Amino acid sequence: MDRQNRKELIAAYKGRKVRGGVFGIRNTVSGKILLLSTADLQGCENRFRFSQMTGSCTYSKVQQDWAKYGGQAFCFELYEALEKKEEQTDRQFREDIDTLYELWLEKLQGQALY
Repeated sequence: MDRQNRKELIAAYKGRKVRGGVFGIRNTVSGKILLLSTADLQGCENRFRFSQMTGSCTYSKVQQDWAKYGGQAFCFELYEALEKKEEQTDRQFREDIDTLYELWLEKLQGQALY
């Protein structure tokens, strides 16, 4: 890889849109949901898909059910996404996501959660 190509790849990575938000890992057998939030939705979804393919669970709260039912009994559900604004700091973005998480926790009150 030449130096120019490397610089272009780095610039493209830094210029990508950062999406965070609230998502759930739902047990389709029991209906229970593990509610989570992240500043990197794509990364979390990729890790979940990889976990399903390899049979390994990266979420300790669902590990027992994962072993019992298998990874295919779980699904990734996106509840709400936020795009990081250019003027936002990482901390401000994380605070927005945390607020969104609390709102979703209230919305899902009464449902079976891990």
